[in-house]
Amino acid sequence: MTKNKYIVREEDHKSRIDKLLADQNREISRSRVQSWITDAYVTVNGKPVKANYKCQQGDLIEWIIPKAEPLSLVPEAIALDIVYEDKDILVVNKPKGMVVHPSAGHQHGTLVHALLYHCTDLSGINGVERPGIVHRLDKDTSGLLVVAKHDEAHQQLAEQLVQKTMKRTYQALVHGEIAHEKGMIEAPIGRDPKDRQKMSVVENGKEAITHFRVLRAYPDYSHVECQLETGRTHQIRVHMKYIGYPIVGDPKYGPRKTLQANGQVLHAKELRFYHPISKQPMHFSTDLPAYFQELLAYIQKLY
Repeated sequence: MTKNKYIVREEDHKSRIDKLLADQNREISRSRVQSWITDAYVTVNGKPVKANYKCQQGDLIEWIIPKAEPLSLVPEAIALDIVYEDKDILVVNKPKGMVVHPSAGHQHGTLVHALLYHCTDLSGINGVERPGIVHRLDKDTSGLLVVAKHDEAHQQLAEQLVQKTMKRTYQALVHGEIAHEKGMIEAPIGRDPKDRQKMSVVENGKEAITHFRVLRAYPDYSHVECQLETGRTHQIRVHMKYIGYPIVGDPKYGPRKTLQANGQVLHAKELRFYHPISKQPMHFSTDLPAYFQELLAYIQKLY
């Protein structure tokens, strides 16, 4: 295991060490960094510290990235819609209703369980429960995501997310008729102070930018295309609610009176990135799933 070093600069003075290290290791979650600190893989000036330690200019931070634990999840024979695969990556079209990785209440039937059955080689950067997972989709959001088969591929793809060179385009059905053709939503997102299970636009949140284009507007609904410039939790769902056009079927951010869709009508339709090893441009697109097409057909008949 290689020891990494970083000397705290003036602009990082008084930053929390867990946040600073997460920024230095952008493909790693802050919670995982906190586990490194708890397990004494991180020292400041040669001594262990707590996750809330406020860094001082000139501090020498040293940390070791521990090797991923052997996978303990049991592979499950779940069918996958694989759009592309080579020795470095997979591109999967995730169905609505599938959870991406195990979590409380979702210990079986996830995309990760299916991936482990399909291939044994997956990157270990995000730990035992998230092998290969570079970016996520919510349970009821369908569509494309890329999976890394080894750590080098994972690091390269994660850097593209940071540099905003990975392009993710979604389609959604929202409540309300949007009068203008396109727009940009730039509003910071963080935990909702009134409900920790939700995200919201908050003053001290993280930068979040969504571009949208109206594909077709109806008297009470709009079919829109959204492109993420950043990738915050629930970003499109929160942003569309924020401007007054919540996603149809969204149980968390939408109105109670909505069309029956078993969750938000949101599909990750296109994915563009550079291959992490060959550097060739990659572009993938999927058809809208049947449930989405059926809702559009229903609305067209209404008007």
